[in-house]
Amino acid sequence: MVESLRSIYGDDISTLEDAKFEIVTTDEFKVIFADGKQMFIEFDGKLFPTVRGALSLLPVNRVVVVDMGAVKFVVNGADVMSPGIVSADSSIQKEDLVVIVDETHKKPLAIGRALISGNEMTASKTGKAVKSLSCVGDTLWGLEI
Repeated sequence: MVESLRSIYGDDISTLEDAKFEIVTTDEFKVIFADGKQMFIEFDGKLFPTVRGALSLLPVNRVVVVDMGAVKFVVNGADVMSPGIVSADSSIQKEDLVVIVDETHKKPLAIGRALISGNEMTASKTGKAVKSLSCVGDTLWGLEI
């Protein structure tokens, strides 16, 4: 499990090599806890950090940075619009799962699915760039074991 996450976290994922993993299955998704902390969710058969997981261990790849004006919308579940994006990992491809962070504190606000590539996100001045899947304060945020 840990090895499959190395492409998202880099070598920092090694802090979880000895963790005890538990899987919670709901009607909507599977959530993976590491040592009792909510860390990952399964989307389309692939693991990706939850917002809480990204707060514990920020990914080094697939990060989209939004300006502070976009924060209030993102934390309320809004999709991310291109004009609100300050920067995006250039390796992001359309359909990739991404972590959305604010520009000032680099704190994870949401996770989403890229609607365009990372390069297009920073170049475009109109339209949606990321479909929001989960944000701070939603049902997934409150899930505990």
